[in-house]
Amino acid sequence: MRERYATIDYHTAGEPFRIVPELGIPIAGADVASKRVSAMASPNVDRVRQLLCFEPRGHADMYGGFIVEPNDDGAHLGVLFWHKDGFSTACGHGTIALGVWAVESGLVAAERSGTTDVIIDVPSGRVTARVHTDPDGTVTGADFINVPGYVLAQQVPVSTSRGAVLADLTFAGAIYAQVDASTVGLSIDPEEVSEVIAFGREVKWLLNDSPHAQHPSDARLSGVYGTILFSDHSADGVVRQRNATVFADGELDRSPCGSGTCARVATLTEQGALPVGSELVHDSIVGSRFLARVVAEVVEAGRRATTTQVSGMAHKTGEHVFEVDPRDEMTPGFVLR
Repeated sequence: MRERYATIDYHTAGEPFRIVPELGIPIAGADVASKRVSAMASPNVDRVRQLLCFEPRGHADMYGGFIVEPNDDGAHLGVLFWHKDGFSTACGHGTIALGVWAVESGLVAAERSGTTDVIIDVPSGRVTARVHTDPDGTVTGADFINVPGYVLAQQVPVSTSRGAVLADLTFAGAIYAQVDASTVGLSIDPEEVSEVIAFGREVKWLLNDSPHAQHPSDARLSGVYGTILFSDHSADGVVRQRNATVFADGELDRSPCGSGTCARVATLTEQGALPVGSELVHDSIVGSRFLARVVAEVVEAGRRATTTQVSGMAHKTGEHVFEVDPRDEMTPGFVLR
């Protein structure tokens, strides 16, 4: 018999998100963070990740998630995020997609007020997708409210193939290194995508095992998840930046990156460049946009931290039933990067 896996696909600001409502394989763990560890160690679970992410069913920049039980009754669902290289700890664009899917599918009933909170347990904590609907129930937008973000290290010198650069490292569900693209002669434009990916990948691996990339309380969250290359376009009191986030091992986010946007907000707030109450206009390499602002200031791990709301929208692109022919020699698939 052929294996069959049903998915619902969305994109958020251009970045794909493949939802798998029923995996059909039990994943051990008392909470979502523990389930991620179990999934990473399970050949059967990881094989399905590869099937749905690798070519010919996916591609090197595919992203998705397995729906799992939440930590407790306080959340509507849990999710294990995945990409071509494994399982991530956070995903803002995926959280927005999950919120829109939950309301559009009826999994979570839309509130008459026009604002519905979909509570989701992810490996880095509990997050919220705040989904907005018009009077007839049509989704018009969604916000991602993340776990608190805080700066781990500022202006860390890194010797790269393009010369010495300075990187800020910030946790916002995952750890991001942030570098001003202009300091290495790069532009955040599709024409420079190969150079952007190569440099982002290089910075990630140069910093990944450094003391600056260690989470203060949970080793499972340590390591650089992504490199954010940014350029500043602020004017007339509006804080606006364009970014390319290179995550995992060379994946390029088509969206402005949800958790990466939260990292930028935490960094800019710490630097005094984004006053609390102001909005960050955050654009991606393909021109899509998130709007972000601090909704709370807290203390996390002994540091000043910001709870950030990122506003965007997700759109359904299709439903699929993927099959695996037992005679197919290209199972589970392949990637070319």
